[in-house]
Amino acid sequence: MNAGKAHKIWIEQCEAAQTIKARFGLTAAFDYLVGEKLMSFTSTASRHPDFARELPRFVSEVRRMFAPDEIGAQLAQIERSQNERNVDVLEEDDLLPESPAAVAECVQQFMRVKELLTAPMLGTS
Repeated sequence: MNAGKAHKIWIEQCEAAQTIKARFGLTAAFDYLVGEKLMSFTSTASRHPDFARELPRFVSEVRRMFAPDEIGAQLAQIERSQNERNVDVLEEDDLLPESPAAVAECVQQFMRVKELLTAPMLGTS
């Protein structure tokens, strides 16, 4: 994978989010872009340097697309939903339950994204 491909991926995802926002509203666009795509991109960035180099630009674009109060409200909603899901997962007698380690990793990843989106200033170090 090269940096050009990583760059193209997040650009296309941001463009798609703009279309989703126009058609389905803020929550749908935020869920798609942050809850799905940025979370996945962040996870991939931990294993692939090309994605890691593009992550600050992707985060910066998300911060440009959504107002700080929108980001805060949407992150709070995602966090509430995630907490409810995590409790359900840990309490269910499901045949294929999600492991506590997987739940913890998901929570940690969300907290990293939340920190990136709400930090007063973005750094590149």
